[in-house]
Amino acid sequence: MTYRQIKRVQRLLCIAVLGAGVSICSAKAQSHIVSLQKLDWSTAEHLAAEAVRVCQAQGYSVTATVVDTTGHQQVVIKGDTVPLQSLSVSYRKAYTAYSYGLAFNKNTTSELIAAKVTGPANGALNTIPEVLFVPGGVTLRTASGTTVLGGLGVSGAPGGDKDEACALAAVKKFQADFQ
Repeated sequence: MTYRQIKRVQRLLCIAVLGAGVSICSAKAQSHIVSLQKLDWSTAEHLAAEAVRVCQAQGYSVTATVVDTTGHQQVVIKGDTVPLQSLSVSYRKAYTAYSYGLAFNKNTTSELIAAKVTGPANGALNTIPEVLFVPGGVTLRTASGTTVLGGLGVSGAPGGDKDEACALAAVKKFQADFQ
């Protein structure tokens, strides 16, 4: 028998045994493949573009960055006249919203700051590379809120609160698609 035939027989046996109320199917071979859930590139692109669009409508030129579940940049969209530093700042806000939002079950960098997740008074967590506790980052979650999919960071508006409002508006528009 070929490997495929063996697997097919195992599946058929599992179905048959399941009908009898016995579970031997969980004794399958261990998988060595790890699967991660994240937004597809198209949805990530729409999300970042919407954040830039919302801020632009208010007269702010910003950069929006989406990070995936590995913490890497998935999409970056820059407004036409953003300052140079907004590129790295938007990434760091997205990274912080994702990594610390996941760890502390918070939805924005503002929530992390309010919960004093920034660490001890000496600011020790702010010395970790890529971490930036500044408003403007949003944790991306599935529509049900159970799974973290990444982060969205916005930078360039005159104040992190304005950056975060643009990011939240974009997430609100597309979150139903995060299935």
